[in-house]
Amino acid sequence: MLEGNLCINNLSCEFLNHEDKKTIAIENVGFTVKPGEFVSIVGPSGCGKSTMLRMIAGLQKPSSGEIKLDGKIVDKPGYERGLVFQDPTLFPWLTVYDNVASGLVARKVFKEQKELVSYYIKLVGLEGFEKAYPHHLSGGMAQRVAIARALVNDPKVLLLDEPLGALDAFTRMYMQDEILRIWGKRKNTLLLVTHDVEEAVYLSDRIIVMSPRPGRIRKIVEVNIKRPRDRNNKEFLSLKNDILTLLNFVK
Repeated sequence: MLEGNLCINNLSCEFLNHEDKKTIAIENVGFTVKPGEFVSIVGPSGCGKSTMLRMIAGLQKPSSGEIKLDGKIVDKPGYERGLVFQDPTLFPWLTVYDNVASGLVARKVFKEQKELVSYYIKLVGLEGFEKAYPHHLSGGMAQRVAIARALVNDPKVLLLDEPLGALDAFTRMYMQDEILRIWGKRKNTLLLVTHDVEEAVYLSDRIIVMSPRPGRIRKIVEVNIKRPRDRNNKEFLSLKNDILTLLNFVK
C-alpha cells in the first residue's frame, strides 16, 4: 500500500480576535489527497488556507473534525509531514549543509543517515554550495535549501505554504519547474497553498477552490492537462479563467 494518504474530515477552526469575538476561519472542510498526488489550495486572503496547512502539520489544533495520515490521527508535529513556508526560515549561523542536516540532527539519526544530506542538496541543484551561508544565497536558492531540509526526513506529505510568493516572476516560474522535477523524482504527496491561480494550474493534479471566510470548499477542480504544460495553451487559459471566475475575479 502506498503511503501518504491524507484525509481531512469535517475540519473547522475558530479563534477569538482582539475583541474576544469568535471568528470562524474554516468551517466543515473535507477532502482527500491520494498518495503521490499534487494538490493546490487557492482562495482569497483570510479564507484559512495557511491555517489548514498548519493544522495538517500539527502546529495548530482544529476546533472540530479530524486529520488522518495513512489512517492515523494527526494531533502533533511529526517528521512524516514536511512544511516549507514563504520565508525559507533558514538558520543564518549554519551552512547550507548544516541547515539541510538539522532535521536529522534533531531526530538524532544524522550519523546513520548523513548520506541523505548530500543527496538532497544535489537533488535541489545546490551541489557546490554546501559551505555557503544563507546570506550568500539568492531567494530561489534559499528556498531550495528549505525544500531540501523538509525532504531530508523523507516525509510522506510535503506541505508548501506559498513557498514562491516572495520571488520575482522569472525566478518563480523557474522554481515551479524545479518543484515539479523534485516531485517527479520523489513522488511525495504534495499540498500547496498559493494565491497564484496560474501556478496552481501549472503544477497541480487537482485544485481546491476556497470561499471567503469562513473558509469552505467551493469546488475541487481536476486538472486534466498533459505535462509539461504550456501556459499559453487554450485549455490551460480556459481552466485558469474558470477558477478566476469561481473566485469572482472574472464576471
